[in-house]
Amino acid sequence: MEPSPLLDPSVLFFILGLFAGLVRSNLEVPVAIARFLSLYLLMALGLKGGFSLAESGFNPAILRDLIFAIGLALTIPFFSFVLLKRVIEPLDALAISATYGSVSAVTFITATQFLETNGLEYGGHMAAAMALMESPAIIFAILMANLYRSQEARKEHEGLSAVLKESFTEGAQILLLGAMVIGIITGGSGETIMDPFTGMIFKGMLAFFLLDMGVATAKRLTDLRNVPKRLVFYGALAPIAHASIALLLSWAGGLSVANATLLAVLAGSASYIAVPAVLKNALPESNPSLYLGLSLGLTFPFNIIMGIPLYYWAANQFIGG
Repeated sequence: MEPSPLLDPSVLFFILGLFAGLVRSNLEVPVAIARFLSLYLLMALGLKGGFSLAESGFNPAILRDLIFAIGLALTIPFFSFVLLKRVIEPLDALAISATYGSVSAVTFITATQFLETNGLEYGGHMAAAMALMESPAIIFAILMANLYRSQEARKEHEGLSAVLKESFTEGAQILLLGAMVIGIITGGSGETIMDPFTGMIFKGMLAFFLLDMGVATAKRLTDLRNVPKRLVFYGALAPIAHASIALLLSWAGGLSVANATLLAVLAGSASYIAVPAVLKNALPESNPSLYLGLSLGLTFPFNIIMGIPLYYWAANQFIGG
């Protein structure tokens, strides 16, 4: 029997939040609590990945998967920019390509729970793959933006240095990787100690966070009114196209169905937190309603409700069969 994503409480809570937002309910999660939930999910994910790596160890297959992840993080924003700059302004094209070249941690975490709920084992190193895929698209966008601002080269260089530092020292990424290292160091004993934290309450915390994300998504749907139809077309097809490339790599590299699903989820996701936060300062000329409208208003709900099971089904058909 195929897994049914709509029977997952986390997904149903996302739909509930989406409904509450659409009917303009006063339901909301305080910003501080939403921030805590985000940090909790990253910390728990890092620990779980570290515990898994401590048990399995490092091997050539893990290195291969990480190389695939980095390759996708480099190629997706480049080719997205080449395509998008034909139809919109270059800096807007860069902003969107950075958004879709980076990843959504919440989409990835939801996918891991989808796999665990259905008894499918995945490699803990896929959390490291997620961390590695976050920054290359941002760096690409800033470097390319500087080429379009050649008249203020010195000022832009200083801005670039600050952005690069921010990309590599961003708190959420440090927390994820640091928790993974702690999980590797403490291994089985650490897993036993932290089990109530990473196991029993994880699903409930994810459901609570997705409830908040549903409300936030509903608010961003209005941004789609300002997005040209050709970009809506891109936002609808890009996740499937990027995920398909990841699945092709997975088939060629011999990844397991579960790891292939996660790689497809990462490639098919779009950032709506980390990248927009950087773009706000690094590419102020770009239009936030374009990249946020597409990523949070269109791609995120698609992936949470339909994309994850679709990528799993494709991985199972393409690789598992």
